[in-house]
Amino acid sequence: MTTATPNDIRDIKPPIPIPNEWTPLWWAVAAITVLAALFVAWRAWRRRRARVPIVPPVPSHVRARQMLEKALQFIGQPKPFCTLVSHAIRVYLEQRFDFRAPERTTEEFLRELTRTDRLTPGQKQSLAQFLESCDLVKFAKYEPRENELLALHQSALQLVDETEPKGMEGPAAPAAPAAPTAVPPPLPAEVSNS
Repeated sequence: MTTATPNDIRDIKPPIPIPNEWTPLWWAVAAITVLAALFVAWRAWRRRRARVPIVPPVPSHVRARQMLEKALQFIGQPKPFCTLVSHAIRVYLEQRFDFRAPERTTEEFLRELTRTDRLTPGQKQSLAQFLESCDLVKFAKYEPRENELLALHQSALQLVDETEPKGMEGPAAPAAPAAPTAVPPPLPAEVSNS
């Protein structure tokens, strides 16, 4: 009889990997699924984007006229009326000419105004008289009559008419949208507390 030696036992051979014929197919299905999901998401994004209308911003002169029109509601109350009219013109000048008008005192603003050539000398003089008249009502408790308030309102409208961009006047000017597209500038504290 032969005796078995420890070297006679051979190890088990490792399994031979059998190539899976389905692996490339699964990779292809996964890639197609990802591409289809991306395509559907892209189409949905395009549809949603197409539904949202792009509303152009309201030009500063149109917004100023709207604010001046709202100020007429306070024609019987001189201080709120003058506050609103003055605020409308200051906001208009800031948006139209990049003046820092709303946060400055009248004196500071008029000093800056003398150093610019964006307004004619007549417009500067008219604006100075307008702002000083508004300040008399707002701070000196002057009680003007309604015809004086209407003259202030007309002076403000005239300044807007004279300084609006020339390419936007007449029938070509865009109409104001029914709903505001941007947050309007805040009302002065004197009016919002009234």
